[in-house]
Amino acid sequence: MAKKINYIKVKKSFKSQIMDILYYFDLVSVLTAKELKVRYKNSVLGYFWSVLNPLSMALIFLFAFKKVLKIPIENYTFFLICGLFPWQWFSNSVMVSTNILLSNATLIKKTNFPFYIIPLVSVLNDMIHFIMSIPIILALALSYKIWPTIAWIYGILLLTISQFFLTFGISLFVSSLNLFFRDLERIVNIGIMILFYGTPIFYDTSFVPQRYKFFIIINPLAGIIENWRDIFMKNSINFPLFWKNLAYNIIIFSLGFFIFKKLSYKFGEIL
Repeated sequence: MAKKINYIKVKKSFKSQIMDILYYFDLVSVLTAKELKVRYKNSVLGYFWSVLNPLSMALIFLFAFKKVLKIPIENYTFFLICGLFPWQWFSNSVMVSTNILLSNATLIKKTNFPFYIIPLVSVLNDMIHFIMSIPIILALALSYKIWPTIAWIYGILLLTISQFFLTFGISLFVSSLNLFFRDLERIVNIGIMILFYGTPIFYDTSFVPQRYKFFIIINPLAGIIENWRDIFMKNSINFPLFWKNLAYNIIIFSLGFFIFKKLSYKFGEIL
């Protein structure tokens, strides 16, 4: 009998979570639209600022590694772009998440709603910017005579979902813990820099010596970047790598969500 009661409670709890998501869907939509408008308010170039950053980085790496060091990678400019655009989504979301709850302290204190919506809106905002940059990637692909296939449609969808779980999970983890350990913001900034060089963005994994391949394997972003590059440059997706990454990213998301929920009842006191 006890097991049956527990099952009913769990079932109701799950149903309640789903209803919460549907109920607050409008709020998420409005807040995301507001963030997009605020970001481009009084900006002359608007959307193009989000594209110029990875493009300028690509030019720097192109000069350093292709022109100076003569790195032997074909279509190196496009190679860089395919890694830099999804990286920008991840890094921007995680770095902003460190102070996202602090900057919304008034909203948290005065309004009753699921607080995970705040980092969710930030992650969705950067995800939309990434999706909006795909036409730039498409134009570059065509310039290199790479003709997109249907693989782009399902590949972009699957990889966006996988990267969303990873990015949102880490954002939840970082945003909640930073309220209690303010030094975490600086640690995250250093960690993002280390992760950038430990992710195959400006180099291919085939260049990594065997004794260091372990660091690529445990890097949850490495497999995603590799698959983004496969989709855009080869019109294919490495499904064994994708499913492994997706499982990895769902675990990270679940852990981040669990920690966020456990700490959320103290947010009002800390802020």
